[in-house]
Amino acid sequence: MYHVDGDLVAREDATVSVEDRGFRYGDAAFETMRVYGGTVFEWERHLARLRRTCETLGMPDAVPGDLAARVSETLAANDLREAYCRVSVTRGVQPGKLTPDPEVDPTVVVVVRELPVGGVGGGKSWTDPAVVRSVETRRVPDACLPADAKTHNYLNGILARVELRRAAAEGDGRVADEALMRDTEGFVAEGASSNLFFVDDGTLHTPAAGDLLPGVTREVVLELAAEESFPVEEGRYTVGEVRGADEVFLTNSTWELRPVASVDGVITSDGPITNLLTRLYEGRVEARCY
Repeated sequence: MYHVDGDLVAREDATVSVEDRGFRYGDAAFETMRVYGGTVFEWERHLARLRRTCETLGMPDAVPGDLAARVSETLAANDLREAYCRVSVTRGVQPGKLTPDPEVDPTVVVVVRELPVGGVGGGKSWTDPAVVRSVETRRVPDACLPADAKTHNYLNGILARVELRRAAAEGDGRVADEALMRDTEGFVAEGASSNLFFVDDGTLHTPAAGDLLPGVTREVVLELAAEESFPVEEGRYTVGEVRGADEVFLTNSTWELRPVASVDGVITSDGPITNLLTRLYEGRVEARCY
C-alpha cells in the first residue's frame, strides 16, 4: 500500500498523472528515510530539508502539515516497523509549459518497503563492502543547480551509474556498487547516491559541502566524530588521495555506514574509526528508535 495524494492505495493502483510536473520535468522534491521500530530516524532533519528543497523550487507551502501522519498510515497499512520510506512532493498537475503557475496543488506520494531490523546487533541493507569506481561524469555545480536541493532530477547520478555498467562490460563484467563523482575541477565530490568519508593518518576526511548534497547520515556521522573528538577535516581531495586512504566508507540513510572494499581496483578496508563510528551510529539508532 502506498499513500498518494491523501489516500492509501494498492501498489498496483498507485499512479500519478502524465501531466504531473514531477513526471514532465523532474519538478519535485523528495526524501529517503530509514524507519526503525516504527520511528523515522532523524525525521525533523529530513522534513527540514524537504521544506528547503520546496522553497528552492519556489513552492514553499507544498509540504502538507499532516505529512508525518501520512507516513505513519503507510507504515501501518503495510504492517512495517523496519522500512525504507520515500516521500515525494511534486508541483502537481499543470499545463504543459516550462514556466510553472504560481498556484500549486502538490502531488504527495509516500512509498515504503521492508528493510532489516537496525540498531545494535541489527542487520544491514547491503551484503558486502562496496566496490567503488571513479567516473568521468561530473557532479553538476551548485552554480548551475543548487547542490543542497534533493529533487527528482537525478539524471546526473543515473549517467554516472550507466557509466559503471559500460565500464563493467568493457572489463571483467563486475558492475561497481557506487560511482565516485568529481566536481568540474576534478576534486572528489560524492557518490551517485552517497556521501564519501575516508581516514588517513588517523584523521577523518570528507569533501566539503559546496558541489555535493550534504546528506542527513553525513551530518550524524560528523556529529558523532565531534563527540568522540576525532580529528575531522572537510576539504577538497583528489581521487588518488581516496585510493591511498587507510579506510574508506560511504553514507546514506539506507546504507547507514557502508565500508568500501576497493576504489578503482585499489584495495581498501574498514578499520578502527569506521568500525567505531558504525557502532556509535547503531547506538544512536538504538537509543532514539527502540
